[in-house]
Amino acid sequence: SPEEKIRHLEKKVNELIEESCLANSRGELQLALDKAKEAGRKERVLVRQREQMSMGDQINLDLTYSVLFNLANQYVVNEMYHEAINTYQVIVKNRMFSNAGRLKVNMGNIYFKQRNFQKAVKFYRMALDQVPNTHKEMRTKIMQNIGITFVKMGQYNDAITSFEHIMSESPTFKTGFNLILCYFALGDREKMRDGFAKLLTVDLKIDDEDKYLAHGDDKQYNLVLEVIKNDSLRQIERERKYEAERCIKYAAKIISPAIESSFSDGYDWCIEMVKNSQYIDLAHDLEIDKAIMFLKQKNFASAIETLKSFEKKDSKVASTAATNLSFLYFLEADYTQADKYAEVAMTADRYNPSALVNKGNVLYARNDFEKAREFFKEALTNDSSCIEALYNLGLCNKRLGRLEDGIDCFYKLHAILRNSPQVMYQIADTFEQLEDTAQATEWFMQLIGVVSSDPSVLARMGELYDNDGDKSQAFQYYFDSYRHFPSNIPVIEWLGAYYIDSQFCEKAIHYFERASIVQPNQVKWHLMIASCYRRSGNYQKALETYKQIHKKFPDNVECLKFLVRLCTDLGLQDAQEYATKLKKAEKNKELREQRATSAGRRGSGRGRREGSAGSGDLDREASAGGGQGNKANSRRQRARPNFEESDNRGPYQGSQPQEIDASYSDPLGPQAERPKTAARRKDPNEDDFGDEELGEDLLPE
Repeated sequence: SPEEKIRHLEKKVNELIEESCLANSRGELQLALDKAKEAGRKERVLVRQREQMSMGDQINLDLTYSVLFNLANQYVVNEMYHEAINTYQVIVKNRMFSNAGRLKVNMGNIYFKQRNFQKAVKFYRMALDQVPNTHKEMRTKIMQNIGITFVKMGQYNDAITSFEHIMSESPTFKTGFNLILCYFALGDREKMRDGFAKLLTVDLKIDDEDKYLAHGDDKQYNLVLEVIKNDSLRQIERERKYEAERCIKYAAKIISPAIESSFSDGYDWCIEMVKNSQYIDLAHDLEIDKAIMFLKQKNFASAIETLKSFEKKDSKVASTAATNLSFLYFLEADYTQADKYAEVAMTADRYNPSALVNKGNVLYARNDFEKAREFFKEALTNDSSCIEALYNLGLCNKRLGRLEDGIDCFYKLHAILRNSPQVMYQIADTFEQLEDTAQATEWFMQLIGVVSSDPSVLARMGELYDNDGDKSQAFQYYFDSYRHFPSNIPVIEWLGAYYIDSQFCEKAIHYFERASIVQPNQVKWHLMIASCYRRSGNYQKALETYKQIHKKFPDNVECLKFLVRLCTDLGLQDAQEYATKLKKAEKNKELREQRATSAGRRGSGRGRREGSAGSGDLDREASAGGGQGNKANSRRQRARPNFEESDNRGPYQGSQPQEIDASYSDPLGPQAERPKTAARRKDPNEDDFGDEELGEDLLPE
């Protein structure tokens, strides 16, 4: 029958509205909008069918309202604000819909999102006029929206009027906090104090929390307690309490520098007010916040004094304060005090992971890695998400030689902190220590992707490729490292050596000049610049450079030897003068060496007289340490210039008087031999055509 068809269509429209709402809740916003539009089309078909059957007086207004309201909501979540406004206008202008006027709140919210604050205020006020006084909570929320819109417009006095009305009728923490912000913006000290006092009088509307305490004998009550101690109602109570604490703490931080002459006095006033209110438990947290604010202002003495005042307070607060004190002393390298307060924190609360980490850090700084490792493991047992303990445990394992365990720690940390450069560096460094070059290279490459301008990481990559013999790749990474940090001496030295090995001495000069600027009192860089000029054939420039070196370092024997050789080879008059200076410098050098040797003998004789048993142990330790040092530095020294090898060849093979010893040690090492590319000498008796048979056509007729 027609009535059944209409009922079926109504049911279909209701189902589409429900499907649209469910899709919205799942986050499928486009599907929700499509369903809402389809429901609108079906509803219009339904209206036409009613009119055709002369049943227009039986229009289902609730269904039409639901369809339009749902469609407007779906337009809003899909950010189609113009269409949403039009749909809401259709509802609001239809006088057949009762209470439609309050939808002007939604229209005001849309204008607020579009930052059209004037229209937003207009629609909020129109909605406020439509809501009766019996709906007190609804009116309060609309007035709060009006106040926030005035804040956005910078009209703080109008905002204060709205917020003060709410605080007198139905106070909330959010409104109280917003009111304090407005007073702060206007710089009204007395009103800030009053606003903070009003904030502390707001009722949380939470029942007595004693109901969550266990009853030893009542098993039935304990079973009920297990159910309700973390149910949705308990979570709402926690959220309210957290919001209250957050608003009070933030308000104290904001107004404390403004209400008194100093930040400290303002904070003390806020703490006193909190102590005299129902939120007395927050007073200790505010005092710790005060200490942290002192730290941010670099006022360490006041921070330490504030934290020390907690030593005799209840265990939880004392543990927090002692933890902060321990960390402060650790940063100042006062490990005795850091250890003392770490122990105090652990005594107050053994399950405090931060206190255990501080204790482990002190032991690590004292090189007691085994004990430090135990404390870091205990901290992780108490709190598996303590990333500081996990990182430090990995460092301990590295120092103890347990590289595989260290890798495991850093991998776990990498799963938590995906792009942490420190963690990625530790993984790469550990793989290099395990001599897994491929993995180390891969992790360093990932690290460069995160911090592309870190010169030390680029230098490490260059070192890895250099050890593998890939000079071109090593040069690229060393050059990038030099580009970001042009004062790194090992990188400069490697680049200079690379150009010398490649027979481009002119290009090496630039890097050695940079090194001489960084270390102006190191004579070797100046000597290397001069040697580069000499090798490239620019003997005049080399001579000038050696003269400048001699002027700055008059007792340098190597420089004088070079000057004697160059002046002799170039036939200059200064050769004899430099030869005399060379003899004098060598004599002075011998005297200094003799004095050092005799002083060393006297010292060693005295040491033998004092006791020979201890010296043997020291010698063994020194030799072991020296071996490790040589092993560690062998890779870095591979491509650097050889300062020890001697080279007695000069630019010219000229004659030289016997009494002048002008032999010298080239700081760039021996010069590479030129490749022998000339052909062998031709025998004049050899005939070019000796092996060929001449054809008859080539013979004379």
